[in-house]
Amino acid sequence: MRRVLLRLLFVVALPTVLLTVWWLASDGSTNVFWPPLRTILRTFPDVWTVERFRTDVLPSVLRLTAGYAAAAVAGVALGTVIGSYRRVRAVCEPVLEFLRAVPPPVLVPVIMLFAGIGDTMKIVVIASGCVWPILLNTVEGVRAVDPVMKETALSYGITGTARLRSLVLRSASPQIFAGLRQALSIGIILMVISEMFAGTDGLGYTVVQFQRSFAVPDMWTGILVLGMLGFLLSVVFQVVERRVLGWYHGLRAATRRSP
Repeated sequence: MRRVLLRLLFVVALPTVLLTVWWLASDGSTNVFWPPLRTILRTFPDVWTVERFRTDVLPSVLRLTAGYAAAAVAGVALGTVIGSYRRVRAVCEPVLEFLRAVPPPVLVPVIMLFAGIGDTMKIVVIASGCVWPILLNTVEGVRAVDPVMKETALSYGITGTARLRSLVLRSASPQIFAGLRQALSIGIILMVISEMFAGTDGLGYTVVQFQRSFAVPDMWTGILVLGMLGFLLSVVFQVVERRVLGWYHGLRAATRRSP
């Protein structure tokens, strides 16, 4: 019980300090672009009603989920193939490094030309940015599979799908999840950017509309919603990661305890 309370204290300590500093620093502010935190919090329930969550937050989450899932499937699949075969990696590596260096927001106008301004464009934008950390981490994870374990699997006749599932992906899964974690934050950023470029709903669109109408406290509430959404998605990701990589975290804990 004491350990749980201590962990909870660590979780809430820094946010509490930051909110306190924000409250004190903004208290009494007359700057229209820097309203007091108490004004923002008082505005929050009036702006973010159940209906607005349904019309703005839910579409954003659905687009993010679709783009992130597409990037995860493509990144893991391509990364496994590229990481498994040296010749394929030698051919693909220069192209991958070039494409990885292109900032995803730059591609938004190009994608709009081909995909329009609907949900498809936003999903493609999110997927195009999320795929790179997943792909590259998968490649490195697959390359790092222990050669001894590979030989052992072959000697026991473990080949094909069973080898891919039980050895390659399992050994590479810690790095794959590292890529998935990086991709999640990139996906949230691209979700907002794509909705700011062209959209009729969503969090990015709503924040821009508040800014254009000089509803500054409302704009700040939108930023708070984005922050809370990112925090919630991070917590969900950690829960999934702990469940899927339970064997890995258990192994690390056992290694730390061993003399």
